[in-house]
Amino acid sequence: MNETKKLRTILEEIKNVFVGKDEVIDLLGIGLLARENVFLLGPPGTAKSAIVKQLSSHVIGGINFDYLLTRFTEPNEIFGPLDIRLLKEGELVTNTDGMLPEASLVFLDEIFNANSAILNSLLMALNEKIFRRGKETKKIPALMFISASNLLPDDEALAALLDRFLIRLKVDNVKPDRLEEVLLAGWKLERNEQQEQTLISPDEVKVLQTKVKEVDLSPIRSSYIELIHSLRNTGIEVSDRRAVKMQNLVAASAMLCDRQEAILSDLWVLKYIWSTEEQIETLQATVNALIEKEETNERSHPQAFFNKAPNPEELMSEVTNLKTKFSNQEISLQELNVIKDKLRYLQNRTDWIKDQQKKQYINTEIDQLWKQILHKV
Repeated sequence: MNETKKLRTILEEIKNVFVGKDEVIDLLGIGLLARENVFLLGPPGTAKSAIVKQLSSHVIGGINFDYLLTRFTEPNEIFGPLDIRLLKEGELVTNTDGMLPEASLVFLDEIFNANSAILNSLLMALNEKIFRRGKETKKIPALMFISASNLLPDDEALAALLDRFLIRLKVDNVKPDRLEEVLLAGWKLERNEQQEQTLISPDEVKVLQTKVKEVDLSPIRSSYIELIHSLRNTGIEVSDRRAVKMQNLVAASAMLCDRQEAILSDLWVLKYIWSTEEQIETLQATVNALIEKEETNERSHPQAFFNKAPNPEELMSEVTNLKTKFSNQEISLQELNVIKDKLRYLQNRTDWIKDQQKKQYINTEIDQLWKQILHKV
């Protein structure tokens, strides 16, 4: 299994554990692939930290560091204590074993509780992947930083922390009609009834992060520039630095779809660069207006048209086509995997059908096909 497929498999396994959290999980995958930081905004109990810990459990061979910040948190708790033995000899050296400067994945919960004592070191770690204390300077191997908070900061000094997270996502409770699925999946998690996990090493992730830079962005360059101008005209600040970095997100979307070139729908990731909650709807409307010029197709990332109301008749037609293909007695394992991938995509799209009767009918047809597939496997 190549590295890209392995990462996609990991994301699917996490989605099976956390029902209704596909958006969060897909964006964590984008951030990991692009080596860009992710910020999660939402109330307690929305599985923010649990999803991050689940992702960390799939990354082996490296150190995972997570910490709940309070206003009393000291730098030693994050970066490690000073080496007392060397301090007696007049050397200022930090013992970073098992701490943030050694970690592959870093999760900082309630990050805006960071106090001035750790703020500057944290800003440098997030932005430059460097830890500095006195004359001591160390490169940080972190594949990605993830943070979470219940509220956005008012303090300008703390707002600088938010600026270090390119992806920003608001996380809410799942929809009421999916509560039963949440309860069943959560109960399995409580009882440790988990399937065998696909694992990936930090070195494999680094290989993917390097390959992201090889994605051809020329097919969407003019559209990307148009979108940046549109966002700036609506009052959403997009600095030249951020505009450059956001290209990594677009490339990561293409790569997760097994493409070496970006297409228009890959710009969906730019819905998540807001600075205030008021900007969320504006971003969605502006980005959707552009990417909807491209017809929905199998080459698009599943999240690209996730909140675009689908046509029930078209979805039902696609489900029927999949049932016809599956009924072929000589279907190969590769063809079966393609059918399963398409069925997951259709299942996600069905959630956005407004007509409840049509939605229920299509879901029933999808469930029946899943049962047939599982029975055959």
